[in-house]
Order: sequence, then structure tokens, then C-alpha cells
Amino acid sequence: MGARAALRHGISRIEGWLEAEREQLVLWLPVMLGAGITAWFLLPDAARWIGFTFGGLALGLVAIALPGGGRAPRVVAIAGIMLAAGCALIWWRSERVAAPVLARPAVVVVTARVERVEQLPARDMVRVTLAPLGHADLPPRIRVNLATADAAAEIARGAVIRLRARLMPPPAAAVPGAYDFERVAWFARLGATGKGFAPVEIVAPADIPGADLRTRLSSHIQSRIAGSGGGIASALATGDQGAIAEEDSEAMRRSGLAHLLSVSGLHVTAVTAAAMLLVLRLLALSQTLALRWRLPLVAAGAGALAAVGYTLLTGAEVPTIRSCAAALLVLLALSLGREAITLRLVAAGAFVVLLLWPEALAGPSFQLSFAAVTAIVALHESPRVRGWFKRREEGRGRRLLRGLGSLLLTGVAVELALMPIGLFHFHKAGVYGALANIVAIPLTTFVIMPLEALALALDVAGIGAPVWWLTARALDLLLWLAHVTASAPGAVAALPAMPGGAYALIVAGGLWIALWRTRVRWAGALPFAIGLGWALLTPPPDLLVTGDGRHLAIRMVNGEMALLRDRAGDYTRAMLGENSGAEEDQLLLLSEVPGARCSPDLCMVEVPAGARRWRVLATRSGYLVPWREMIAACRTADVVVSERRLPPGCSPQWLKLDRDTLAKTGGVAITLADTKVRTVRGGGSHPWLDPLTVQPPFTAPGSAQRAPGRSIAPQ
Repeated sequence: MGARAALRHGISRIEGWLEAEREQLVLWLPVMLGAGITAWFLLPDAARWIGFTFGGLALGLVAIALPGGGRAPRVVAIAGIMLAAGCALIWWRSERVAAPVLARPAVVVVTARVERVEQLPARDMVRVTLAPLGHADLPPRIRVNLATADAAAEIARGAVIRLRARLMPPPAAAVPGAYDFERVAWFARLGATGKGFAPVEIVAPADIPGADLRTRLSSHIQSRIAGSGGGIASALATGDQGAIAEEDSEAMRRSGLAHLLSVSGLHVTAVTAAAMLLVLRLLALSQTLALRWRLPLVAAGAGALAAVGYTLLTGAEVPTIRSCAAALLVLLALSLGREAITLRLVAAGAFVVLLLWPEALAGPSFQLSFAAVTAIVALHESPRVRGWFKRREEGRGRRLLRGLGSLLLTGVAVELALMPIGLFHFHKAGVYGALANIVAIPLTTFVIMPLEALALALDVAGIGAPVWWLTARALDLLLWLAHVTASAPGAVAALPAMPGGAYALIVAGGLWIALWRTRVRWAGALPFAIGLGWALLTPPPDLLVTGDGRHLAIRMVNGEMALLRDRAGDYTRAMLGENSGAEEDQLLLLSEVPGARCSPDLCMVEVPAGARRWRVLATRSGYLVPWREMIAACRTADVVVSERRLPPGCSPQWLKLDRDTLAKTGGVAITLADTKVRTVRGGGSHPWLDPLTVQPPFTAPGSAQRAPGRSIAPQ
């Protein structure tokens, strides 16, 4: 009887808590939907997807069938249904976007219709998305990069072009934790990527009026402001970041200001507010209109049109669509006399985006965008914070300090929300972003964007040059702030490896704190702290091997990382540096490390880890090694890495990673102390891992040729 009474008391307490939190329960709908989507990405195969979906439905049915009613069974039932719906939704979406992928690299001549043109002047390149016409041996959508000098001026959306291109299947993540373009390309229906070559023939010009408006506007802005300043200005107006130099982009990321480059809530809000203010002030000049029309409602309509137009102009990316939807909901709430900025608004926006693009949940853009907005709104919905910063009768100085304090507290909250996401996806995050944003956000919102809009308007009459000069100086100030912040000591927190479980605990704890209102919310601090500790205590990998076997990074005795190949490209160096926790300019060359024995074709190195020393052998050229020498070298090594297929007699003491093995595993990250191996392809049957393929007409000349063997024993 005592146990039954205790159970009834526990249920009564839960019911009382849920009753107190009844206004917050709806906020968990997108969270549960997102959890179901996440489960599909994490579970390996269809059998488990089906099991999870039916398990969620069963949970919902059991909760509905429980006697006694109450709020708790209804909450559990809805949660189970949302979990099942999320898993089924992303599964359906992945099948709906299914398109064949190129089977192997090839050089082809293709005639295709242009679907999208991205100007990347900072890289002297134009990126073109194409839909091949009459090519049954090619995927339905491909993407090629053209040198700016090779791209004809007439290339625009809707045009038909013919060109020669070297295409390859979308690459998987190079190492565990790196950017997985293969998955992104699947949902974008991209079946091949590559490089196009001149000449590019225009078969038919663009027949879509205004198709290149975005490109022409970006080019116009960049012609008025040179360098990265022009790139930032065009990013603010059209979302085109192609003209921003890599060093300036990196400075914006390291300083925590990169969010200013992605068109999202800040930009859409500024455009909407400016349109509303302009229309309201102009119409208010007429006494007749002011007396007969509801001018705030008319201004809200103008703001809605401006938000939609700006979203379309900037390419309608997911963060912009989310921000546009939020702006429309805010305008609707204002028109109905309701409170506009609430967590319910954020939840509604997240729910809509997940219903339309469930795959967006796996990308950093969605996570960063909604984490920032949720942190801001949750903070300012707190009664205590509202009490600190509400308007009151006081002098201008105290009012200014109160406003700066509000901005600083908001910045700190946003940085705390975004830092785990940045560390998980990019392996680094800016530390001083809260301070930098105190200057950068007002500078961008109230100075740069209005000046740019005024300059564009004055350009209609050809008199915008003075305003463009002012805009350029404001952008110079923004870039100076980014570089100063990025170069400050300790400006970047780096974390080479965060386990998925640790990240899940951090996210769950953060959501628990943000979405509840009673004291129970602080229970979320426990999983947050556990996840953070788990992430910080996870040792970085000792060995990183790319999926093609060409590149290897190994941790030396002093903790620094050394690269196998002397001529690794900038992307490879940056990727291996990020995933190993080292800065790109701090990477060593293995051939120059004391104790490493390297020839032009092989490297052998010993590294201590755990209670022993590990011998790692790796090939570092395309030349074949005489098989007797290779087999002898393999026997003395613990780990052997090669981009080629090694002979069957090559039997290292522990692990062999050659072409055949890496084709199954993808890139590999190894922690030697506990012999833990993580792979890119850890099993599973997600559609992009084993897609339907099309065979190209022919491969690149000489691609299958092998170089003659020669003796290359390490010296």
C-alpha cells in the first residue's frame, strides 16, 4: 500500500508540474520532431528505422490507453507520435529526393541548362549548377567550377551551355568529424561535382526575365566597394559571400562575427523594420490617409512584402526562410494586437522548417540559427531579466549603461548557446564574440545596412559615390574589429573531437533550461555539465587518415601534428588541422620530424601512446614498392597506411589501411592509447552510402595508368 501511495503521490507531483508548465508544453513539439529526425540519421538501417517509428507510435497508443486521463499521458502520447513522425518524415524525404550519382570520375562533354550561378571572385571562380539535357549517362543535376576567365558573361539561370568538364561523385567526409558533402549533395540532388574547362559555348541565352538580378546586384555592389568590404556588402544585400577573402572570412569566424555574413534574423528584421518605418512616415504625411487608413496595418503589409522579396533575392536559404517566416508571424501578431516575440514564435518557425526541410536539422546553419534566437528570446522572457532592463525614469547615462548591459548579457547568452555547436561542427569557436558583437551588431544594423540601401537608391540617379565611400569606411571598421578580436590571445577555443553522446547531452540540457519556466528547468544543468565534461576529457585522435589514403596526420611526442605529404593542399591542411585540434600554420612535415625515417615514397615513424611505442608505416607517392621490400616493412609496423592496394602478404601487427579497406571504412581517426578506431562509414544503409549510379561515357585519359615500380626503402 505504501508503494502505491508513493506512486500516486509521484504522479500527482508530475501532473502539478505539467499544469504549471502548460504554456511551455507546445514548445517541445519541434524538439520531439527533431529528435525523431536525429534518430534516423543515427540509426544504421531500415529495420531499426521501422522499429523506432513503430516504437514511437506504440508509446503514444499505450499512453492514450492509460486509465485516469491527466496531462502526463497526453504529453507522452504526443511525444511518441512526434518521434515517430520525425523518423518517418526524414526517411520519406530522403527517398523523395533520390537521384542517381556518378559511378566514377570521368571527363565528359555536357550540354545542360543553368540552374544557379554563384560568383566567387575571391577564389577567381564561378560555380554553376547544371541540369544536363539528353544525357542518360549523367546525373540529373551536377555542379562545376569554372575559372572566372573561362566563364562567359552570358551564363545566367535558364541559359543552355555546352562545356567539357571533369566530374566525380560527391565526396564523403575526408575524416570522422569533417564536413560531409556526400550527405548534403544527396538532399540537394547533386549527382556529381567537378571542374569545367574553356571554351564554354552558349547554346541558348537565358529566357527567364530577371533571372540574374541577384548576380547583377552583387556585381554592382562589388564594383563600388573593392575587396572583402564589397564581398560583405554584397553578402548583406544578396547573401553572396563569394568575394570575401579567405583570411577575412576566417577572421570573422574566429571573432564570432560570421553570423553577420549569413542572411538571417538580423538582416530580415532590419529590412522589414526599415520598410515599415519608411511606408509609415510617408503615408503619415497625408492627413486624409492618416485619418482614414490603419497605417500601422498598411506598414506591416509593406514590411511583409519587403521580407518576402529580400528572402527571394538572397537565394531563399533555410536561415533566411526561417527568419522570413518569423517576421511574418511577428507582423501578424502585431496586427492582431498580440505579443509578438515569444518562444512560441520560434517553435512555430522551427516546426515549419523541419516539416519542409527535415534534413536541415543535421546542418550547422539550422542549429546555430535557432540556438541563437532561442537563447535571446528565452533570456528576455525571464521576469528577472525583464526587471533588470525594463524602461524607467532615469538619466541618459544610466539608460545607456542599462542598454549596453542588456546587449552584453544577450551576447554572452548567445555565445554560450553557440559555442558547443561551433565546437562540434567546426572544432573551434570564438571566445570574445559577445564583446565584439556589442560593436558589430549596431554598426551593421544602424550604419552599414542603411548606408548601403541609401547608396543603392542614389545610384539610380548616379550620385551614390559619396555614400558608397562612407559604407566602405564602415566596412573597414567592421573588418578591423574582426581581425583585432581574432588575433587577441585566447580568442579561439579549439576542440578536435566531441563525441555525439556528449553533444546530445549538451543540447538536451540547454533545451531543458531554455524551454521550462519552473525551478525544474535547472535540472538541465546536470546533463549539460556531464556532456561538457565528457567533451573536454575526450582525447584528440593520434592518427587521422583521409578516405583516399593519400593524406595522414600523426600526433608527435610534443602533441604537435605532422603531415605525411609535403605538398598537401590548403583545404587538406585546414581540414586535418581542425579535426586534430591544431592550427593550419602549426602543422609539421613528417619528413622533417626528428626520428621519422622517410624516403620520397615511404615514411616510418614511432610514436609513444599508452604503455608502448607504435610504429606507423605510410606510402607517400604514387610509385609502387617492390613487393618483397613492402612485405618486410609491413611486418615491422603496427599500422600501415597506403592509397594503393597492398599485397596480401603485407600483414602489420595491428591495422592495415589500404585502398580496399578505406573503400569500406572511409576516413579513419585512431586513438592509439585505447586502440579506438572511428570511421566515416561506420556501417549503415543510408541512401547516400549506396546510391543508384549511372556510368559516365568514358573516364579521364590515363586515369587508370600506373607508374612503374622502383625501390624506395626508407632511409
